[in-house]
Amino acid sequence: MATLPWRAVSLVSVIFTFLVVSRWPTWTKRQFTTLFVGLWLLQGLAWGIWKVLLYPKFFSPLRGLPEPAGGGFFMGQFKRIAAEPTGIPMRDWVTNVPNEGLIRYTSLFNMERLLITSPKALSEVLVTRNYDFEKPSQFRNSIGRILGIGILLAEGEQHRLQRRNLMPAFAFRHIKDLYPVFWKKSREGVEAMTEEITKNASLHATSKDLEKALSETGKKTAVLEVGSWASRVTLDIIGVAGLGRDFGAIKDPNNELNQTYQSLFKPSKQAQILGIMSLLLPNWVITHLPVKRNNDINLAARTIRSVCNDIILEKKQRLARKEPTDPDITSIALESGGFTDENLVNQLMTFLAAGHETTASAMTWAVYMLCRHPEIQTKLRKEIRENLPSMSSDRDVTSLEIDHLPYLNAVCSEVLRYYSPVPLTTRESVIDTSIQGHFVPKGVRIILCPWATNLDKKLWGSDADEFKPERWIAKDGDEQTKATASGGASSNYAFMSFLHGPRSCIGQSFAKAEFACLLASWIGRFEFRLRDEEEMDEEKMLIKGSVTARPAKGLYVYATVVERW
Repeated sequence: MATLPWRAVSLVSVIFTFLVVSRWPTWTKRQFTTLFVGLWLLQGLAWGIWKVLLYPKFFSPLRGLPEPAGGGFFMGQFKRIAAEPTGIPMRDWVTNVPNEGLIRYTSLFNMERLLITSPKALSEVLVTRNYDFEKPSQFRNSIGRILGIGILLAEGEQHRLQRRNLMPAFAFRHIKDLYPVFWKKSREGVEAMTEEITKNASLHATSKDLEKALSETGKKTAVLEVGSWASRVTLDIIGVAGLGRDFGAIKDPNNELNQTYQSLFKPSKQAQILGIMSLLLPNWVITHLPVKRNNDINLAARTIRSVCNDIILEKKQRLARKEPTDPDITSIALESGGFTDENLVNQLMTFLAAGHETTASAMTWAVYMLCRHPEIQTKLRKEIRENLPSMSSDRDVTSLEIDHLPYLNAVCSEVLRYYSPVPLTTRESVIDTSIQGHFVPKGVRIILCPWATNLDKKLWGSDADEFKPERWIAKDGDEQTKATASGGASSNYAFMSFLHGPRSCIGQSFAKAEFACLLASWIGRFEFRLRDEEEMDEEKMLIKGSVTARPAKGLYVYATVVERW
């Protein structure tokens, strides 16, 4: 359901009112105004009846596709989608609604959605027909205020050009050279966390649960909120490796940039309401509403854009003086000469937000799952300590050392499969097209859901809903060695955390390397246990988020310094 065609409705109302004026010039101004408003409202009502009732129920070419049971007469599946974590209803439908790659469902005011489920359908949307489908304009306009219209939101020829110019910055060899940067910042984060644990262990000892934890381990233990620490460390990592600037968020949690992103990514009712309103009203109306959320976004955008402008100016001055450049992504993009200053600012805004929030989400879920599976945490710690330098040493790690730790990489892959940082992403058909031979008209919202596809038993087998790092480890002599090394799935489209094709995540190698270094440093030094085991049970835990998903109330854990390492 597109927003009301305001211009067309207004134009028809103006023309009809003008014709009436020509025939009855004695009418008063008030009568003509009343006629115009009445015509406008009547057309809006007719359009609403057509879009909400007649078209989706009697005329849509998508009728006849498999649909989930239930749903409201006017609101479709919206009530369930709003009540449950993003992606969870889709996971249920992929499992329980018989389909051959496409599931149709309706949402608010019977707006049609097309959930893509099979590898063939996914390959058409993401690869063979990928430019038939773009990110919805409402999403691009809203999130673009924070991210800028960079590589993540650009479309068509603009996207092709940006991706081509950015590829050297994300080349295989360049990412390998960044491992020492990831490790150094990870080590800094671990030392800061250790300091906080040491300082707060005695302060929190009044808690009976913590007293028990201390008595069991005999080591320094304190409560940490994983998400905030993960965000601070990843913001510093993307700052140094991506932009060539250390933001100092590890040392100072009140850092302006850190606080800006914390407020932006914090779920709020007002943000949800504005999101729903954007489906019905033009974007310019939504962004100009005098509400706190809009003020917060505008202020944050100015802060972030100012930081990015300063970085670009500083780097251009260094280039002009022919000084040695840093090995960060921004310097390489600047040297390519393929970006204007404004476009480069947009790219930096994208790197900053998407580059640190997604990895912070992955780290949060990694710690959560390792708390749920202490035997996996112990096994991983053993591999890390036997093969990597101590956090107390100044020696950096190499890409070879990290990449050759099979269990570490298996755990990382399984976390990204089981709890993809971005649970759901959308596209919209920009022309009349087809998927698996089924006609898809222009304007249909397409749903790609890693939280459903990544756990689909048809693609992953009967143990798809189990957290099982071993699925990613190939065994000598195994006839299925190649498949096992890819998680044992029947198709590479079964793993959707980074998407596929021309619109796949350009920073995939960067993110996976950063995640591996960060997780190795944390697990090597600390043992984590959930503070609220019953409340954080997978079946009961509240999950919220905007683009990424995290535990709604944060992830509080008992963090114990296992021993100096």
